[in-house]
Amino acid sequence: MNTNYAIDLTLVPSTFDLVHVYLAGAVALLSLILITLLLAMVISLARGRKRAVAPVAAPAASAPKPEVKVVEKIVEVEKLIPAPAPEPVILKEATPDAALQLLGLLQKEARFIDFIKEDISAYGDADIGIAARVVHEGCNKAINEHFSLAPVRGEQEGAKVTLPQGFDAASVRLTGNIVGQAPFTGTLVHKGWKVTDIRLPKLTQGYNAQIVAPAEVEL
Repeated sequence: MNTNYAIDLTLVPSTFDLVHVYLAGAVALLSLILITLLLAMVISLARGRKRAVAPVAAPAASAPKPEVKVVEKIVEVEKLIPAPAPEPVILKEATPDAALQLLGLLQKEARFIDFIKEDISAYGDADIGIAARVVHEGCNKAINEHFSLAPVRGEQEGAKVTLPQGFDAASVRLTGNIVGQAPFTGTLVHKGWKVTDIRLPKLTQGYNAQIVAPAEVEL
């Protein structure tokens, strides 16, 4: 008894085929992930082997140290000459003997101290004039006998003079409106005086110069 089985190809089991398609896709995706992981592991192992095979340079502990030679160098140092220091100002101590001697000479020749210490308020101008004449003559005699004087400036008083830069400030004193720097042009008010020679008497040993006028006792 022959039984014929006929298969109808038009009947497509859609549900069954879609499930298989999803499964096949999942399997392909998992296979791709697995292959990627395997490739990563292989590459990592290959790099690790290269690092292990690479020789490690050992420190040259036994290498001799280079000999250090000390070379002495003579360096010539340039000598710097410092600028000369300004000279210190030396103050001269004036000895009182010469001043006291001069004062004694003025007293001897002109009664100078007596005139200065006298109270002239009780005297008239005529009396003071007579006394001043006597003092003037005596002082002039004492100065001319023991000193030689000369004017500091040779111009006449009242003349115009010009002081250049660097003029001697000890010889010329500026007065009035002093503005700016030299040269200065002004009027000669006083020609000044300077001593060119001194002829004071010699002092004997034991002479007391402080006694400018000894007391007088009449017997």
